[in-house]
Parts: sequence; structure tokens; C-alpha cells
Amino acid sequence: MTAPAVVYGAALRRAARGEPTALRLVDRHGTDVRPLDPGAWCAGLRPGDDTLLDRCSGATVDLGCGPGRLVRALAVTGRRVLGVDASPQAVRLARRHGVPVAHQDLFAPLPDEGCWDRALLADGNIGIGGDPERLLRRCRTLLSPTGSVLVEVDPPGTGTWRGRLALAGPGRTSAPFPWAFVDANAVAVVAARAALRLVESWTEAGRWFAHLAR
Repeated sequence: MTAPAVVYGAALRRAARGEPTALRLVDRHGTDVRPLDPGAWCAGLRPGDDTLLDRCSGATVDLGCGPGRLVRALAVTGRRVLGVDASPQAVRLARRHGVPVAHQDLFAPLPDEGCWDRALLADGNIGIGGDPERLLRRCRTLLSPTGSVLVEVDPPGTGTWRGRLALAGPGRTSAPFPWAFVDANAVAVVAARAALRLVESWTEAGRWFAHLAR
């Protein structure tokens, strides 16, 4: 079966060229679970992004940075920032803008572990690996003693879920991979299992966010 990175990379290439690009998360029956928007990831800042960026005081690591729109926005302000992404195509697109991006799995060793002031999980990246508690524990190891995590979550009442999904793009569907969703009502409980606490939650432009600290 096609690797998820292949379907994702092809969608990013089309989106970067300005071509309409349909990408979806689907279940094992091929039923749509969630539409994705590679065009928005490859463009400028999305509505609501500014509320995340305003809270990125100090050095920030963007986990699952994709083509790097948030990394770029932080870099131009002079803040120290690093993007991390496992997709070769996403990293190529990000580096095209001259921003620092590490091409690797976020669970692998990263530069300056234990020294970052903020870790970003935007655009549903709390789902990476299918285990939000493990992912938040990983974030915790990257942070300084006073650091915190800024995470985008699902709207309250939509439910928290983990399992296996696939990426469906034009003409192809990927092999299944582990993924998860966390809604705004559940994020405090999930964070507590990772030895983090909810400091603040907010909504902007139809998106929901949480600020988690030690």
C-alpha cells in the first residue's frame, strides 16, 4: 500500500503550485472522517494563527511544522525557532523560505532538548502517533523548566478518539497509520496524564486552542 508520506507529499506539491488539492482523513471503510486543507498550510497565516504566535515568547519548536508558515512568521520577528517534520516534501517547502527545519521524527533526538520555551502542536498535530499523552510527555522533555505547550484541539463536545486512519488524495489512499483527536473539554485530563496542567484555553476564528504548562 502507498505510504502516508507519499500521499501527503503529493498533496503538498500540488498545493504549493496553487492547484486545487483534496486531501482527507478516512477510516478503514474509506468513509470520510475529516477534510484537510494543504492549500492553507502552504499559504500565509491562517485566521487564528496570530493568537498562537502572540503566546510564543522565547525559543519555540514547531512539531509537525509542515511547509513552515508558523516557523516563518516567528523567524521574521527574530525569535529563535525550529520546525520539525518527518515529510521530505514539507521540509523542502519550508527550507525554500530559508527557515530552520529538522527533517526527522519528533520522537528522535532534537537540538536543544530541555531548553525550549514553547512547543507548538497546531493544525491537529496533537494526533501525531495516535497517543496524545505520549506526545505531550515528549513535548515536556523538550521544554525548559518554565516552558509550555501550545496546542490546537477540536471543538468542545466533538469527542476524543484514537485509532487508525488513512490519507486519501486524488487517485490514491495511503496505508493506515495511528492518529488521534482531542476535544477542548478533554484536553485538561489528557494533559494531566502527561504531568502538564491547563493554564488557558481560547477560541478564535472557529479554532480551539490550549496552553499547557508543568
